[in-house]
Amino acid sequence: MTASEDKFTCQTLTEVKVWSPTLFSLRCTRERGFRFRAGQFARLGVRKASGCIVWRAYSMVSAPHDEFLEFFSIVVPGGEFTSELSRLKAGDTLLVDRQPFGFLTLERFADGRDLWLLGTGTGLAPFLSILQDFEAWQRFERIVLVYSARTASELAYQQLIEELPRRDYLAEYGHKLTYLPTVTREQLPGTLHGRVTTLLATGELECAAGLALAPAHSRIMLCGNPQMIEDTRQLLKARDLQLSLTRRPGQVAVENYW
Repeated sequence: MTASEDKFTCQTLTEVKVWSPTLFSLRCTRERGFRFRAGQFARLGVRKASGCIVWRAYSMVSAPHDEFLEFFSIVVPGGEFTSELSRLKAGDTLLVDRQPFGFLTLERFADGRDLWLLGTGTGLAPFLSILQDFEAWQRFERIVLVYSARTASELAYQQLIEELPRRDYLAEYGHKLTYLPTVTREQLPGTLHGRVTTLLATGELECAAGLALAPAHSRIMLCGNPQMIEDTRQLLKARDLQLSLTRRPGQVAVENYW
């Protein structure tokens, strides 16, 4: 094993699920010693025909207690990494860095009453990991998951989201979850219509959740399109909801993620 190879493990793809022409999920085996906190990400590597390895970061969809790792990806047209990744099939090898990364975890927050999870596109991934873990349900009285996609066909993981509150270990906490799917390019029954920033600015998001955003009791996680995150941060900052930093605890945690 070379000095570089001892930093990653070779895992086997067990499942590839296609959600839409541009969205897919990968599930692979998990090294027994790989540990992470819900909300963190891993660096994945794909070895090209030339022999070089291309690396990208992906949040875990899977929970810390799962025996497998799962990731949610978008196909970037002409993208060096996703073009290689989207060609993989069950039985192929995926490289996984031994070290997890990221700070989009619940330890960023002092205790609050309400947890808001606002994600666009594949930014849903870390929130699914968090919701499959126990900590969020135990710490917060209400959890609001906002998942924004362009069309209904791009709203992935709907079955998982629906059945989460009914899992045995979450049965007594399932009533805490409010799920608000949001579609920007079409209008559909049962979904909000419009960008997260617009729904936030007009108050429609809070109305749909039946909760008000306030510094005293709201804790907010943002993950997805970098522009959405920046615009949402500014809206929240105007309401005195501040970014949580090591030197200054706040109400907002972010991860730029496509």
